[in-house]
Amino acid sequence: MLSGESPLSKHRAAVLPIRSVGFFLVPGFALLCYAATVEALRAANRLSGKELYRWWHAAPSDAPAMASSGATVLPDLSFGTDARQLDLLLVCAGGNPATYRDKRTFAWLRKLARQGVAIGGVSGGPFIVARAGLLTGRRCTVHWDHVPAFQEAFPDVKLTRSLFELDGDRITCSGGVAGLDMMTALIARDHGWELGAAVSDWFLHTYVRDGAGPQRMDLRFRLGVSNEKLLPVLKAMEGHLEEPLSREALAKLAGVSVRQLERAFRSALRRGVHQHYLAVRLDRSRQLLRETSLSIVEIALATGFGSASQFARVFRRVFGFSPREELVRHTRALSPAKRGPQEIIEREKGHSRHRARG
Repeated sequence: MLSGESPLSKHRAAVLPIRSVGFFLVPGFALLCYAATVEALRAANRLSGKELYRWWHAAPSDAPAMASSGATVLPDLSFGTDARQLDLLLVCAGGNPATYRDKRTFAWLRKLARQGVAIGGVSGGPFIVARAGLLTGRRCTVHWDHVPAFQEAFPDVKLTRSLFELDGDRITCSGGVAGLDMMTALIARDHGWELGAAVSDWFLHTYVRDGAGPQRMDLRFRLGVSNEKLLPVLKAMEGHLEEPLSREALAKLAGVSVRQLERAFRSALRRGVHQHYLAVRLDRSRQLLRETSLSIVEIALATGFGSASQFARVFRRVFGFSPREELVRHTRALSPAKRGPQEIIEREKGHSRHRARG
């Protein structure tokens, strides 16, 4: 993989090399995403024998930033500071970045961008960068869990499902260990692919992934399915949620009868075709409830239910509570002091008025 035309060489571009990196840590950020990026810089310095990179940390209101694991990072860069020594600022965020609405952060990011600092985001970080208006018309990626909410909120951003995107002075990463892939590409771009490969090898990361690689594991590994006939069916199910395919159509994809398809599902997944398809649709509905501002009616239609009442009945039967209760539970968990059941009701009323006007 590292001989001949390396994937690392693809990211060479006419941009200024990065020497100093700031990490803006939003409370609840994923520690792995942050560590994968900053440790690559440390390794580059050690392996080259030079101080190629320096890095700093900032957090909202200059308070210690607590990761989702409970680990805390102390800021050493003042929130709102001018660019000065920064070449790149990476926003690290996890949880539900759609709820982050700090106007001071957005203003700071815009100021740094005007001062020539490259701006990027890791995991949920691109959501905050986009909220600041810095990704309009740009190519970017975000963690797959945030994709539905991101698409709804930022239709003018060129969202991809890739591991990372280097679009000039906008740098985004889907999170997880992809941060190491992204930083390896940046190191290779600025200091040669040999050093980039050495950094990857240092962390036992023996397969250097290109930014365009997929975020999610292949279905055969994610679901533990080895039956080749089932794989196109499972992929089709995930791609057809709004208008679910019939069992006959799915069987035709697999090239088997409906009865044979049912047997194959029960053997591989320990549940029938309908049960699995329903579970996929309900999983997506919970994601939409938590990550978007879509109404319950809109979510019901987006996941293949004929009405909100049908959706609510099935949802309660499977999970033991209604979609509205799920909204309330999730909202309280995010910010119990600021939001509550009444806001959920108002959200639904607002959508109802919108539909009536339409």
